[in-house]
Amino acid sequence: MGTCYAALVTQNDPHGAAAEGATGSTGPADSEPDRRGIRGAVDLLGVLAYALLVAFFRLAEDAALAESLADKAALAEMAAAEFGNFKLIRGRLEELRVDPDEAMQPFVAAVDEFHARTAPSDWLESLVKAYVGDGIAVDFYRTVAELLDPHTAELVAEVQKDTGHAAFAVARVRQAIEADPAVAGRLALWARRLVGEALGQAQRVAAEREDLAALLAGDEETQLGTIGRMFATLTDAHAQRMAALGLGD
Repeated sequence: MGTCYAALVTQNDPHGAAAEGATGSTGPADSEPDRRGIRGAVDLLGVLAYALLVAFFRLAEDAALAESLADKAALAEMAAAEFGNFKLIRGRLEELRVDPDEAMQPFVAAVDEFHARTAPSDWLESLVKAYVGDGIAVDFYRTVAELLDPHTAELVAEVQKDTGHAAFAVARVRQAIEADPAVAGRLALWARRLVGEALGQAQRVAAEREDLAALLAGDEETQLGTIGRMFATLTDAHAQRMAALGLGD
C-alpha cells in the first residue's frame, strides 16, 4: 500500500496542494492507491462545488417566491452565503491545479436529475426539500471530510456550516402546520420521498465514480457494501429533522 491520501497531499504542499497536480504523479514513490485517493478527493470537491452552485440558484428562486419582504431578504442573504461557499471550494480546486469546471462536470447530470425528480409543487415543499435534502448532504460531506487532508477537511466543514436556512425552514413549516394541521401528512410523505431520492442518487454517484468509491471504502475490499453501510448511517438524523419540522411519526 502507498502513502495515505492525507499524508500524500500534505507532504507536497503546506496547504495540501499536490506539487504536480491533483490527478498526476507527485513523485516516483506514488502508487496507484495514492493517486486514486487524490482523484477521489477531487471528485468530492467537484460534486460539492456544483451542489453549492445549484443551492445558490435554488435559494435565489425561493427568495423570489417568498411573500414577505423579510423572507425575501433572508433567503437572498442565504443564497449569497452559498455562492461564497462555492467560491471557496472552487478556489481549493484551483489550489490543487484542477479545472473547477472539469471537476464539476461529471456530477451535473446526477445533481440536475435529483432536482428534476424532486421539484417542489409549492413554497412549503420547497422549504422541506431544502431542510431534509440539504441536511442529508451536509451529513454526507462531513462524514467524508474526515478522510481528507486537514486543510481540505477544514474547508469542507466550513462551507457546510448552517447559513440559517435550517431554522428558517423549521419556523415557517411549523407555522404552516399550526395554521392548517392537514398539511402535515402531505409534507411528511414528501420528506420521505426526498430521503429516498437523495440517498439513492448519492449511492449511484459514489458507485459510478470508482475513485470516489475507493476513497469512501478505504481499504475495504467490498466497496459497495461499505458505501451502503455508510449511507445507512446517514438516515439516523432524519427522525430528528422530521421531529423538528413537526412531522415526526
